[in-house]
Amino acid sequence: MLVDGDAGRLKTEADEPGWEVDPDDEWGVAVIATVGRQLKLRREAVGMSAADFGRAVGYGEDLVYKIEGGKRIPRQEYLDKADEALGAGGLIAATWEDVKKVRYPKKVRALGEMEAKAVEIGLYECNIIAGLLQTPEHARAVIEAAQPPYSPDDVERMVAARMARQSVFDRDPAPSIHFVLEEAPLHRQVGGTMMWRQQLERLLEVGRLNNVTLQVMPTNTEAHPGLDGRIELLKFPDGTAVARSDGKFNGRPVSDPRQLRILELRYGTIRAQALPPRESLAFIEQLLGET
Repeated sequence: MLVDGDAGRLKTEADEPGWEVDPDDEWGVAVIATVGRQLKLRREAVGMSAADFGRAVGYGEDLVYKIEGGKRIPRQEYLDKADEALGAGGLIAATWEDVKKVRYPKKVRALGEMEAKAVEIGLYECNIIAGLLQTPEHARAVIEAAQPPYSPDDVERMVAARMARQSVFDRDPAPSIHFVLEEAPLHRQVGGTMMWRQQLERLLEVGRLNNVTLQVMPTNTEAHPGLDGRIELLKFPDGTAVARSDGKFNGRPVSDPRQLRILELRYGTIRAQALPPRESLAFIEQLLGET
């Protein structure tokens, strides 16, 4: 069998970083344990050893045991191959619908679920490029810069989760999305010149979407309400809303009407002080031309 271009080599944990189960995620642990148990029962029912099954799907025996024991999250590819090898008629492959819901960390899932339901998203980011706008390479570089550093597995898991949130741009009907980014992070060439060019190109690509407004806050502007940190506003079809902000709100989700009104006022003031969308895109184009 050819695996990753190497004849006869079976995949190990090193080939799939970031697919460990978060022990603090009770729902995730339960789902992965249930799927693993189903895999084991079906394998044993057909009289196939873990080693033989692993060779059939292209995975090492140790990895097979960890997936069956609920210690590792199976990829969709693994479930599809397992379904075929065990003659499950699509029943194992179908478990991906449950697995993919717990693939990412609990906090990220909660944020992604809210963004996926929102009809309007407003984001002000002061120190970095907003996660919804990051390229995979930029996201990895930013996450790897944390101190103390994350493990390689955690880095890959967090990058994958951040990229998954960007499916919000593919929704139909599309939500209305507003971004305000500070100028200073736009000058920080994270990952080197080529990677930074790709990030600027990504900003222009998203900023030109019909449902997206992208604004830049100039460094030489007057003081504004965003100096306390990032702000995110999410509005839903039923008229409810949720917001998060650094500073006095400590990044906690708030839905109290009075607190929402305060954050909406702050965000509105920030947008009013930022460059208009057309000038913002022209500014980013200028930066791209200078790199």
